[in-house]
Amino acid sequence: MTAVTDPGAGPVHRLGPLSQVPAGEGRAFGVDGTQVAVFHLRTGAVHAVSAVCPHKGGPLADGQIDGSIVLCPLHLNAWELATGCSRSGQPDLRTWRVEVVDGEILLHSA
Repeated sequence: MTAVTDPGAGPVHRLGPLSQVPAGEGRAFGVDGTQVAVFHLRTGAVHAVSAVCPHKGGPLADGQIDGSIVLCPLHLNAWELATGCSRSGQPDLRTWRVEVVDGEILLHSA
């Protein structure tokens, strides 16, 4: 992963090719000391949220995706991937703006 600066938008982290996150799955990346889960939906959409479940620290990148919601693999708590909002009463997740440019995942940390 490499970081570049987008003037006026803050750091942009190049996480690598989208092909490393198969459609319908998530992968965890270390970004500036924080674990970020990047999800590639079957619709083609890509979302980035905190990779650690706030309930018991479960690995959200390993969670099941149901449409646009991720389910924690430990206790099935649910969050909306686009907003990080909890659907099960847990604290919301942090989200990052993410885009795919020329097949490469770019995470905006500002």
